[in-house]
Formats: sequence, C-alpha cells, structure tokens
Amino acid sequence: MTRNMLRDDDLSPAEQREVLELAAAFKRDRFLRRPLEGQKTAAVIFDKTSTRTQVSFSVGVADLGGNPLIMDSKSSQMGGKESISDTAKVLSRMVEIIIWRTYAHAGLEEMAANSTVPVINSLSDDFHPCQILADLQTIREQKGELNGLTATYVGDAANNMGHSYLLGFATAGMHIRLAGPAGYEPRADIVEDARRIAAETGGSVEIFTDPVAAVSRADAVITDTWVSMGQEEEKAARIATFGPYRVTGDLMSHANDDAIFLHCLPAYREFEVAPEVIDGPQSVVWDEAENRVHAQKALMAWLLERA
Repeated sequence: MTRNMLRDDDLSPAEQREVLELAAAFKRDRFLRRPLEGQKTAAVIFDKTSTRTQVSFSVGVADLGGNPLIMDSKSSQMGGKESISDTAKVLSRMVEIIIWRTYAHAGLEEMAANSTVPVINSLSDDFHPCQILADLQTIREQKGELNGLTATYVGDAANNMGHSYLLGFATAGMHIRLAGPAGYEPRADIVEDARRIAAETGGSVEIFTDPVAAVSRADAVITDTWVSMGQEEEKAARIATFGPYRVTGDLMSHANDDAIFLHCLPAYREFEVAPEVIDGPQSVVWDEAENRVHAQKALMAWLLERA
C-alpha cells in the first residue's frame, strides 16, 4: 500500500522518529541516499505562492538524484478542465512522487486516493506537516530528546499550523500548548485526535486564551503570521484581535531561561513578533528554515523506500 503524508498523524511515533533520525543524517551527509537517481521526476505543484517550500523541495529532490517538475494550477488543467482524480492517475504514470501546496485539504485526499505514488502535503488550509517535521528537527538539535518537552504556540490557534503542532508534537511525546483569542480555537476533532495520541506517547494537549499562562516554563515558544494568504482583507481586524499575543521579550521571559523561539516564516516584525525576539539569541528560525530541506528529504526518501 502506498504511503502518503497528508497530515501529521500519518506517521506513527516510531515512524516519526525514523524520519527525524534520517533528517539529522541527511544534514550530516547531504547525499546520503539517492532514491530518485536515474534521473527520476517529482511533481511539485503550487496553488499558493512560496519561497521556502519551493526552494527546499526543489533542492531536496535534486539532492536525492531527481528532477523537480515545478507546476502550478494556472498553467495546468488540474481542478479546471481535468479532475484531481484524473490528474492523479496521469501523474502516477509519469512521476515517482507528488508534492502539493494547496488550499482545501479535501483535494489532497482525492489526489492520494487516486495516486499509485506517494503524495505529500506541502501545505493545505488544515495542516502543514512538513513544517512540523522541520520544527521538531530543530528542537531536537537544540534540546536533545523531544519527549517530555513543553512547546507553546501563540497566535491563531485555528489555523493549519496550530492543527499540525497539536498532532505532530503530541506524536513526539511533547506537551503542546496553544494560546489564541476566543473564536480562534483549533478544531475540536483535531484536539481530540491529538489528546488520544498524547495519551499513548506521554505528551499532553492544553488550549489557552491567556498567552502568559501558556508560555510559562515552556522550552520552546512558537508563532506564525496573523494574516495568511487569502486573509488580507481582514488584516486590520486581525491585528487588533491578536495584538495581546505578540511574542515580545516580556512574553519570552515567562518561558524557561533557555527557551528557544521558532517561526515558520515569513515573519512580520512588530506584528506577531518583536524584532528583539526573532533576531535575538533565543531565535532558531534560520536553522528551522534550513531544516525544511533535510526533513523533507528524509520524508521523501522514507516514503519512496516504502512505495
């Protein structure tokens, strides 16, 4: 059966550890494994613009010996004249793996259901599992073992990052806290899934509205942009709503002294994070950005070796 990575809990705790260990190995040895040698092709599809996702997957596919075929929905028939299911059947006969950055998560599910090659969610409206693997790799580098650590995500707890932090960090056996204003809570079914996973791994899940209480004694503090693609018209209202959740030096002072700061980027200084935090000594955002390459190479290799 073809394995896919559509949401963070598509990997079991043991499998997630395997991928993270392979990511660390790739960071030490860039060309450790070459499953796309040949040269085989990976379809990398973008419905949303990107910097880190496009660069990291393009570089990663090339490092694995393959050819990244960059596509976008505007220049193809997918979702317009041709259904997603038909597109999946065509691509499966021509490429080794499909990587898609899109809007509705249901499209990825349809793609995977009709594909005979692995499908990776490189971002959807509901989840961002590749970013979470890079974040876990970064925290692991800084802190050693992930199990038992406390991480707090502050901001829009209802977005794809909040959902993926719940599932991915619970899978790692971490204590994951989300803090956001009322009305911006994560989906109840995802919270339930994360708590079920945490009960098996020794982690925990907590949802807060008070950012100070959420950050207290945390090992890692994380945020994301308040205004994602498609929300530009809500910018002024969202800035007013999320203002109390800005990560400042004062908020960081409530975390552990050796706490680290993460942000998946792009970052907007003076909005969700103060410059002294993202550009300060506790910030590991540039390691985090680099680790997208290593974590995604590990994920692709892991999936390809099981295809």
